[in-house]
Amino acid sequence: MTHAAPATANAIPGAADRPLLEVCDLQTWFPVRRGVLQRTVGHVKAVDGVSFRIGRGETLGLVGESGCGKTTVGRTILRLIPATGGRVLFDGVDVFAQGYASMRALRRRMQIIFQDPGGSLNPRMRVGRIVGEPLEVHGLASGEALRDRVESLLERCGLWKAAADRYPHEFSGGQRQRVAIARALALEPELIVCDEPTSALDVSIQSQILNLLSDLQDEFGLSYLFISHDMAVIHHVCDRIAVMLNGKIVEEGDRDSIIRTPQHAYTKALLSAVPEPEPRRVRQRLKFEGMRM
Repeated sequence: MTHAAPATANAIPGAADRPLLEVCDLQTWFPVRRGVLQRTVGHVKAVDGVSFRIGRGETLGLVGESGCGKTTVGRTILRLIPATGGRVLFDGVDVFAQGYASMRALRRRMQIIFQDPGGSLNPRMRVGRIVGEPLEVHGLASGEALRDRVESLLERCGLWKAAADRYPHEFSGGQRQRVAIARALALEPELIVCDEPTSALDVSIQSQILNLLSDLQDEFGLSYLFISHDMAVIHHVCDRIAVMLNGKIVEEGDRDSIIRTPQHAYTKALLSAVPEPEPRRVRQRLKFEGMRM
């Protein structure tokens, strides 16, 4: 589902010809410490040499089993976790080379939707404050204009204006995720990292959230890095798919080629684990050494 990004008055020359996001040989290692002095005796290589690109208005699905490093990739790109090595270029700008002020400005263009909406929303803050806080922090709105903007975002994400005066615990899981999406959308970003945004939701609600994300992409020309372990969801929402195993990408390609003619044994094993909608049809489960079944 590739969509053209809307033209801007201050377009950078050549920007349309390059990918919005380019990840080059990304590494994120966590030290293993032991002993009284907590000396480093090794490293857990959560991400070890990952490279990919995301075009404007494009959705790249990053898929793999739990613990393969896909969430770490998303958070490292946004500098929520420090990188060990590699480069991340956002619209030609080296993300890891930015200072505080320039990174603050860059964060307006890159946002994230977390897996657990209950854990990502401050339970002590009303929804209006949660959604409006990014606008206040970046000095984009205040007073009545802020309230109007928050209410508009909530309505666009399928909620109602009065929701701004309620607390997160008063909403269902799907409604809380809509609040999280409204917050991510507040700064009008160009890239959103979707970190398993539907895995904590009921199946009936998952489709509503996926349709909302698709509609927002059409409307605002958004690019998504969609992280999931569910191949069926990835197939539904993504233009291209990158399959991740043990901190590395083992296969990448357009959606249909990955789903119909997978080349790597791990990709075939993931596809064989997708539930079969026809109850009388039995799908043979493939096993891959090192894969949790």
